[in-house]
Amino acid sequence: MRIAIVGAGGVGGYFGGRLAEAGASVVFIARGAHLEALRRDGLRVESIAGDFVVRPAEATDLVASIGTVDVVLVCVKAWQVPEVAVSLLPMLGPDTVVVPLQNGVEAAGQLASVVGTDRVLGGLCRIVSYVAGPGHIRHAGVSPRIEFGEMDGRSSERAATLRALFETARGLSVGTPDDIAAALWEKFLFIAPVSGVGAVTRLPVAVFRGIPETRAMLEAAMREVSDLARARGVALAEDAIARTLAYVDGLPADATASMQRDIMEGRPSELEYQTGAIVRLGREARVPVPVNECLYRSLLPAELKARGAR
Repeated sequence: MRIAIVGAGGVGGYFGGRLAEAGASVVFIARGAHLEALRRDGLRVESIAGDFVVRPAEATDLVASIGTVDVVLVCVKAWQVPEVAVSLLPMLGPDTVVVPLQNGVEAAGQLASVVGTDRVLGGLCRIVSYVAGPGHIRHAGVSPRIEFGEMDGRSSERAATLRALFETARGLSVGTPDDIAAALWEKFLFIAPVSGVGAVTRLPVAVFRGIPETRAMLEAAMREVSDLARARGVALAEDAIARTLAYVDGLPADATASMQRDIMEGRPSELEYQTGAIVRLGREARVPVPVNECLYRSLLPAELKARGAR
């Protein structure tokens, strides 16, 4: 099976690297110094689940040179999905499966509008990882997990085949939920509030989860996401917030979200696809989201500055 990893950062580098380590045929699509290092030295992954090196690592910035593949893992930032969607077309054969692994709940629909609904599985992952340097990925926290499934909730042979592929890789777990839409929204209920509160406080999770005032803000933001999901017909579990808070309490003390790190370091972030999406979708569904609206308005100036906008 031939797999293309679009975006060889913390997510794509780790999960694609584990597949390559297991012997799968993997090609990484990367740019700049990161691409040069992958070609020259291979992919080095420093992981709490065990370090490894993929050498040689097949990598390119020319999608058209790859040919058709069996699976495309789209691992770019959420705001990059619309711009990369068209670039995937040269890699798509009649049975190619496209799996987005972004934070947020809109990537699958954005990809489907370009490559076709029948090609796209819903997907998500859980990991704290990032590019530590060119050709070097650091997995710093959370037991890596990937989940995917048909957006209409049916079971399928292609999802089962993909699961079997990931089960050959060490250092991660894999799941195929019966309701991938609910799984995506449950992750959204976690990542967007944690990203928003973390970015506003500019502190790691142990600090804001441990202060009653900021913990209350975090829980209120989660409750708004839960209300929004249900208004949109998503079957979230009744205990989703309680389980998510327990998950937050189990994160490493120094953990930070990728959106938080991007905002703190002055880079463009996923603000519009996390906190901003809650505000936008809340207005569409006429669901009040005042805590997330406050977080969004507080973070927007830094986001505009990072993007060079007034």
